[in-house]
This record gives sequence, structure tokens and C-alpha cells, in this order.
Amino acid sequence: MTDPGISVVICVYTEDRWEDILAAVSSVGAQSYPALETLLVVDHNPALLDRLARAYQEGDRVRVLPNAGPRGLSSGRNTGIAASRGEVIAFLDDDAVAERDWLRHFAAGYADPRVLAVGGRTVPNWASGRRPAWFPEEFDWVVGCTYRGLPPGRVPVRNVLGGNASFRRAAFEAAGGFATGIGRDGDRRPLGCEETELCIRLTRARPDAVLLIDDRAVIHHRVPPLRERFAYFRTRTYAEGLSKALVARSVGAAKGLESERRYATRVLPAGVARGLRDALLGRPGGAGRAGAIVAGVLSAAGGYAAGSLRARRGGTAFSPAPLRTPLTAPGQGPTPGPGGRP
Repeated sequence: MTDPGISVVICVYTEDRWEDILAAVSSVGAQSYPALETLLVVDHNPALLDRLARAYQEGDRVRVLPNAGPRGLSSGRNTGIAASRGEVIAFLDDDAVAERDWLRHFAAGYADPRVLAVGGRTVPNWASGRRPAWFPEEFDWVVGCTYRGLPPGRVPVRNVLGGNASFRRAAFEAAGGFATGIGRDGDRRPLGCEETELCIRLTRARPDAVLLIDDRAVIHHRVPPLRERFAYFRTRTYAEGLSKALVARSVGAAKGLESERRYATRVLPAGVARGLRDALLGRPGGAGRAGAIVAGVLSAAGGYAAGSLRARRGGTAFSPAPLRTPLTAPGQGPTPGPGGRP
């Protein structure tokens, strides 16, 4: 498939990010490879739904939709998938902006018919203006960004990262949608891994599938002051351990922890060594980065242990959700049927 029509889904939930949402939509509208449409899926927030519906009228190539499922990012994404018209569906975080050629690099990846997903590189935009000296690049996934240890270039991967990713529609037809009961849910614990679970499920359903990351498909993700603090770092790493336990229970530890083993045995020890070396050379933050890596590993391990125990007791479960047609939002017409690139 060449020159696929791409629908962009942006899931939103709070008016506190109003300016970020507008910037995200504007960055999609400025793409060198035009999007077929942008879908703003609002997660159970009527005031934000009404405000966005007033801001974007028909003809803007922007549609505003309510989340048709239970509260949470997975259901919001599934609502966007069900309502979209593109051959490819791309996802952009509501507090990120895409560089001009973001969609062009995604589209190029789909020239190979075996490719069912293409992800990109996410760069942190620190609220303080620069990375905290103690914050290790190996843990940039904590703030939703590409981390040290991922391979450079356009390369096959086990899973793409959800805030900067795209999938062929055929991927969802083969594997279903994002699983509910995992991933972000409003203001609850900052869980993740819903895209990891989907990608593993996809490659099981389609063993010939190729999933890529292209580091030229760049977005810039805002990191607010709260997420620059060690308290958030500790909370997020613990939550990642909980999420990984759910994924391992669903798909098996061999596949669910395949990439994590290399990360834990190669990438992180090298990061500790760099931090200690920098400390010996008197460079700022070296000891802090080494300590943060160790703390992050211990916190994630604790979360994994707690999540495994909870899963064995049957206290937590998740499953792929149906891709339901969303309700029509105020000020919007009926959901269009399937169509091609204009």
C-alpha cells in the first residue's frame, strides 16, 4: 500500500490541557503529509466535549467525539479507531506536538505490506527548560518519551510506544482493540503497557507482521513540573511493574518480558556505570543518575511482585475491548462511513 490515508486520534480528558490540545491539533494540521482527519476523543468530560465541539466546526477536518466505552485511555483509543476512516490510524498524546514530517515517515513505513505498525521518537520538553541533572535518559519512558537503549534508525521492534504510534486498520481487525483494565485511567495510578500487550497479541495473531520504530517520526512531549520530581519517578516505575505483571500474566513471561530482560541486563548496568564515572569526574548529577537507575529498578521490581500476587489472586483482569461506534458529539454530524484519502 502506498500513500495511505491516515486518521490521527488524540485522546483528551481535562480542560487543564486546553492550550496543549490546541497545539497538538495544530501540529497535525501543519503536516507535510496531510492527515485525512483528526479525531479528538473526550474521556467522560462533558464540559470539555462541548468546548471542543464549539472550537472545531465541520470542515476543519477535526471531529470531536465522546469516549463510547468506560473511562480510560484504552477505551478512548478504541472509540477513535471505530470512528476513523483512514487505512492507517495514528495516535498522538494530547500534550505533544508533532514535527512537520511525522506522518510522512509513518506513511513511508507502510510501503512494505508486512508492516502493521510504525512508531516514532518522542523527545521530552522539560517544563524547567532542561533535563533534571539526576534524571537518567534510560528512564525517559517514565515521562512518555523515547529512552536510551532503543535502537536507532528505522528498525523492527516488539512493540511501539502508544503516544507516538500508528497501526494499519488490518492490525485491529486481526487482534482487536486496546485492552481495558490496563493503561491510564484519568487521575488513577499512572499505569501503562496497553500498547505492549496489543503488539504482542498482534504478532501472535499475525506471525508474519512487522512492527517498526522510525526515529525520524518525531514528536515533542511536554513534561510538567510534577513529573520532573523523584516522587513521580518512583510512582511511575512502580506502576510500570504492576502493568508488566498484567502483561506477563496475559501473554506469558517469556514474551511479556523479552525486551525488558535486555534492558535490565545491558542498558541499565551501563547507565549506572556512566553515572558513577561522571561522579568520579566531578560532573553534575552522575551519582544521582546512578542512584535513580537503581531506585527505578527496585521500584519496578516491587510493582511487578505486587502485580503478580494480585493477578494470581484474581484481583485484576483485563481483556481486549470491542471497537464500538461512538456517539455523535454535540455540534457534529453523523460518523462518516469508510472512505479513502481525499
